[in-house]
Amino acid sequence: MSASEIERTLVRLAHEIVEKNNGIGTLGLIGIRRRGIPIAERLARHIERIEKSPVPVGTLDITLYRDDLSTVGPKPVVEPRPIGFNITDKDVVLCDDVLYTGRTVRAALDALFDQGRPRSVKLLTLIDRGHRELPIEASFVGRRVQTTDLEIIEVKLTETDQMEKVLLVERVPDSEG
Repeated sequence: MSASEIERTLVRLAHEIVEKNNGIGTLGLIGIRRRGIPIAERLARHIERIEKSPVPVGTLDITLYRDDLSTVGPKPVVEPRPIGFNITDKDVVLCDDVLYTGRTVRAALDALFDQGRPRSVKLLTLIDRGHRELPIEASFVGRRVQTTDLEIIEVKLTETDQMEKVLLVERVPDSEG
């Protein structure tokens, strides 16, 4: 996807969010760190243009909630950071760049519910590449891209990477495998 395709996709997703939520009265957007944050912020700007009213945007760091921490060394001691707004009774849209196995989203849900009890939680992803390991599905999808296990989707956003594009690249297999 080019920069203009990403932008058009986010505009469409903003309209879908407003439509499916019947407005923005109880809406809150939360970006999953790293690239979910600029996606949530951009969506909020588009929604504000549509509805002429701001939408709260928060951030979620799922580092402490990952289920692979035991495989990467000792557990880090980090205080959970507040999201940035009260999520209780909000219709939350969790935003991420790529949906793959579902494990990041599972960790995000754990982190989210430690901070309150939203009315509802929906998932938005720029790219859904399939290969789920958990029963997780996005409510809002920018693009579905069928991939093999040897392919990787790389999302590059100006805010985090100083460039804007989505790439499908082939991973070099391990020499052992």
